[in-house]
Amino acid sequence: MRAFVFPGQGSQRVGMGSELAEASRAARDVFEEVDEALSQKLFAIMRDGPEDQLTLTENAQPAIMANAIATLRVLESDFGMKLKENGACVAGHSLGEYTALCAVGAFDLPTTARLLKLRGQAMQAAVPVGEGAMAALLGADIEKASALATAAADGEVCEIANDNDPTQVVISGHKGAIERAVGLVKEHGIKRGVLLPVSAPFHCSLMQPAADRMAEALAETLPGELDLPIYANVTASKVADGDEERALLVEQVTGRVRWRESVLAMRADGVDSFAELGGKVLGPMIGRIDREVAAVSLLSMEDLESFAKENA
Repeated sequence: MRAFVFPGQGSQRVGMGSELAEASRAARDVFEEVDEALSQKLFAIMRDGPEDQLTLTENAQPAIMANAIATLRVLESDFGMKLKENGACVAGHSLGEYTALCAVGAFDLPTTARLLKLRGQAMQAAVPVGEGAMAALLGADIEKASALATAAADGEVCEIANDNDPTQVVISGHKGAIERAVGLVKEHGIKRGVLLPVSAPFHCSLMQPAADRMAEALAETLPGELDLPIYANVTASKVADGDEERALLVEQVTGRVRWRESVLAMRADGVDSFAELGGKVLGPMIGRIDREVAAVSLLSMEDLESFAKENA
């Protein structure tokens, strides 16, 4: 059984999608459709930069989605590997959950692009710049990270944002609390704490205003029927119902991305191979979660061609 998975923020880079667009009409169609949906030349920013424009949350989120969906469309149209026929389930990391929902038909491409643009704007607006921060804790498991977050909070918000793999947990909250946590890592048996270059403290309770905005948007845009089940970030469990998934997308804005647990849940349900589309972030994470599993990251035409040949 195979799971197709989709990356989150941080996987963007100037030049993304260029090779696919040059080689495939299917990829160009995706980028053109997203540009039209957003009334914005997003693909030009993806292809040429500048980097500071691409990394803006409201641009990065739809850009990462567009690149991953373009990768999927090329795999399906150019190499004949249909998601529904070659996968058992899907999952996505943070904004990647929206990409996964687009991939299985719950949202069409223009709707997904507009929702992610709004999500990026709402998350950026939820906390004034400079008041929030995030940090990656390297060499930390969830227990050590939780203890550190509690110790560093001191009346401020300091919460687990991402449980990525057994060696990496991300914390999010008020800037002062996150800086205190980075200063306390050695006392908690954690190898290193690294402040992340993000513009807002994602996936913590400070994001409640953004969750409220997404609740309004999703009330008007219910996910449709899913071609394959999805493993949701906030529950790390399988969801096959669009209405249930809508509520989980709202929770996801302030909730923890339980990626490590999601991978383990998929493994427990019989998934033995993972294919990451549009990034090279989740494949290595999955390899650290379970060394026995086959995990590949598909980004280039060469990646896709090799993958299709091996699985023909």
